[in-house]
Amino acid sequence: MTALDYPFTEEKVRSLNAGDLVRLSGLVFTGRDKVHRFLHGGGSAPVDLTNGAIYHCGPVSVKADGQWAIRAAGPTTSIRNEAYMAGIIRRFGLRVIIGKGGMGDATLEACRKHGCVYLEAVGGAACVAAHSIREVKGVHLMDEFGRAEAMWALDVAGMDCVVSMDARGQSLHADVRSRSAERLRALLEGKAK
Repeated sequence: MTALDYPFTEEKVRSLNAGDLVRLSGLVFTGRDKVHRFLHGGGSAPVDLTNGAIYHCGPVSVKADGQWAIRAAGPTTSIRNEAYMAGIIRRFGLRVIIGKGGMGDATLEACRKHGCVYLEAVGGAACVAAHSIREVKGVHLMDEFGRAEAMWALDVAGMDCVVSMDARGQSLHADVRSRSAERLRALLEGKAK
């Protein structure tokens, strides 16, 4: 397990390889579809994303005694933001994407070119993921996009993830697709064991 602490510099992320287990700590910003469309379309980020992380997540939040608390923070499906991600990586100096299900070739190439990694968080364990959140540091764009689609600034400690796309152009998703295609071909040809 490799510790990955904010700020997530290019040097740190380029040292990671697809398949590595990481324990992420520090400042992470959530972003779902509306935030990605806004940023990709030329909107100004309400926070500095340089050497930062975007977590594809719409957290379940409550406010008590004037403080926000996150009750569930599971990853959402990342591929929905494939059309926007490469431009956001390039424009904002983003180093880490966290989500589930993987992303496409444009994101993989942007990760390689600009020094970014895609981390898989465990899906289906939203309450467990919320336990890694120490504090809500702020919430942005809530009036524009609503609570689930807002950009939450979260201080996390010990969020466990797997590097599934690294800054060298390696992708666990591409490996699985390749092996699956080979296996299917063998099955169709009657050569499978």
